[in-house]
Amino acid sequence: MAERRLPPHRLVLIAIVVLGVTMMALQMRWDWLLDYRDAILGGLWLTLVLLVTTSVAGFLLAIPLGLVQATGPRPLAWLARCFCTLIRGTPLLLQIWLLYYGLGSLFPYLPGVRGSWLWPYLTEAWPYAFVALTLSFAGYEGEVMRGGFAGVPRGELEAARSLGMHPLAILRRIWLPRAVQRVLPTLNGELIIQLKATPLVATIAAVDTYAVFGRIRQETYLVYEPLLLMALIYLILAGLITLAFGVLERSWSRRSAGD
Repeated sequence: MAERRLPPHRLVLIAIVVLGVTMMALQMRWDWLLDYRDAILGGLWLTLVLLVTTSVAGFLLAIPLGLVQATGPRPLAWLARCFCTLIRGTPLLLQIWLLYYGLGSLFPYLPGVRGSWLWPYLTEAWPYAFVALTLSFAGYEGEVMRGGFAGVPRGELEAARSLGMHPLAILRRIWLPRAVQRVLPTLNGELIIQLKATPLVATIAAVDTYAVFGRIRQETYLVYEPLLLMALIYLILAGLITLAFGVLERSWSRRSAGD
């Protein structure tokens, strides 16, 4: 088996990161880290929770959105296409604000809402951030999954039908896995974009990683150190996502070759 080597551009990127981290460690102020350690970990936890939950929920919504666009019926395909176009054609920040400042401002005037179990959640920022990020991911991935479903060879589906498989079994065992396999590289990129979209929730007072480092800058009057550390955190997270998808793609390819 041929030895796998890292592409030159990744080697250069790793060298830049190592050099940057070394310079950061030797020449900049880091005495504030211990004071803000818990806040940074809390913000990072919220970022990861938002990333994982909204991506999973959004992908689950994207599957039917892509499926109805590829197969119909036409009214549902039209509605799914309109939804994806609306989400992809408007800024995510605007969607977050419409949910939080628009829809959120209406709940206090609805009868019975203040006294319900939902009220404590409706006064928080994270539910609106969760819904906005989920719908955004679903809108983009719905179009990606449409292409994934449409790209599966029809011969495979016809062969399954000729064997008498139930349509749901075909979807679960053949069509959906093959479609997901085709869109894995795109899904990798979309997940990284979703990670970089999470700082927008700081605009509605959700205390994520970006919000924490913004507070650190205001309280310590430091500019470069907090920003560089925040950039390093996001870079590491993006690298881990890429690494995980690379392992998943190779594993899936080996399994497909074995079958």
